[in-house]
Amino acid sequence: MTGDLKIECPKCGWEPDGGAYWQCTCGHTWNTFATAARCPACKKQWEYTACISHRGGCHAMPPHLDWYKGLDDWLKEELEEVEESVAVG
Repeated sequence: MTGDLKIECPKCGWEPDGGAYWQCTCGHTWNTFATAARCPACKKQWEYTACISHRGGCHAMPPHLDWYKGLDDWLKEELEEVEESVAVG
């Protein structure tokens, strides 16, 4: 992935610091951005991610993918590379 990718709350701009602030319904606590919102204990895939108010966030619950800024550009670059390799191959 490119260095242009940034993770921040789409509602307030809070940037997670890598801490384990998210808790699954199974009780496991982890950094949701380390696993793309999949609980490493029970494998539940979360569609929404809470903005952690006690760490400076706004307590919103936006879709997990909306937290990634620059993801569209990265995906476009990846697709272009795949298209080029298919055309050459």
